[in-house]
Amino acid sequence: MVENDIKTKEADAMEISGIKELNRKVGEESLFVAGLKREMGKVIVGQDAVLDRLLTALIANGHVLLEGVPGLAKTLTIRTLAACVDASFARVQFTPDLLPADLTGTLILEPKTGEFKPRKGPIFANLVLADEINRAPAKVQSALLEAMQERHVTIGAETHALPDPFLVLATQNPIEQEGTYPLPEAQVDRFMMKIRLGYPSKTEEKSILERMAAEEPPAPAKVAAPAQIVRARRIAAGIYLDEKIKDYIVDLVYATREPEKHRLGAHKHLIAYGASPRATIALAQAAKAYAFLNARGYVTPEDVKAIGPDVLRHRILVSYEAEAENVDSDQVVRALFEAVEVP
Repeated sequence: MVENDIKTKEADAMEISGIKELNRKVGEESLFVAGLKREMGKVIVGQDAVLDRLLTALIANGHVLLEGVPGLAKTLTIRTLAACVDASFARVQFTPDLLPADLTGTLILEPKTGEFKPRKGPIFANLVLADEINRAPAKVQSALLEAMQERHVTIGAETHALPDPFLVLATQNPIEQEGTYPLPEAQVDRFMMKIRLGYPSKTEEKSILERMAAEEPPAPAKVAAPAQIVRARRIAAGIYLDEKIKDYIVDLVYATREPEKHRLGAHKHLIAYGASPRATIALAQAAKAYAFLNARGYVTPEDVKAIGPDVLRHRILVSYEAEAENVDSDQVVRALFEAVEVP
């Protein structure tokens, strides 16, 4: 019995020592994040939470969907992030007449040799801005499926690897806006996070006016390299995730499928489909990346609660009854976090 107690104490001491070492390593490797925030803050006013989530996705190797009405600087925010990273960047303006080949590339006949050679499309960039993604029909949106999930693209009979890092940053106007198409559920699920942008405050809007109406609007500097991001991803993947945090994440996702078992019985009729296992993985990865941004080598329940709504809101399909009652997925997610017990 005493021997078992000694072994348990030794294991605990080793675990604590390992977490301390992780904290030190994460603290060193996350220094470039402050530079990214500073440079992005030169251009973007009052969107600290949005910037945190964009950087979380960058570290977690997950794609992002930004939603908001026109004029909220969705495109500017993504372009600013791209300007701060010394990596290749491509912008694709999604329109109703866009073709899948305009995105992924196609085979071109070489007159001299008579052979078909691949001409790669704009998707072969480190950071891809899919601007107003819901203005193109489903066949074009679906051209992103293979790239977003498997990080490669098939042109003709050949499969071509995409560069590392590879990140799709998409913007969309709300479905109520005219001339838009709803995104297929399979594609929506491939976005790690869906971020909703709201209007700035009165003070923030005045700052935007003063900053952007100047003769020369501020320009950010490149402060991060692809190698730094790839290294940060490896370290973030090793951040400590306690068993209780794992159970908390699983409980949150499982509650979207069987709400009556998690004190959400009153919301059962509001959920048509719950989140998939991809949501569980994304929530764990995003929580680790969020801890990395905060220079910690371990994940806390607050990390999960902070990033969880952005990971889950687009993965919960509400029912017709919910729509009739004007209940959206955000309200369901808020109830979810209130109902599931925090470790």
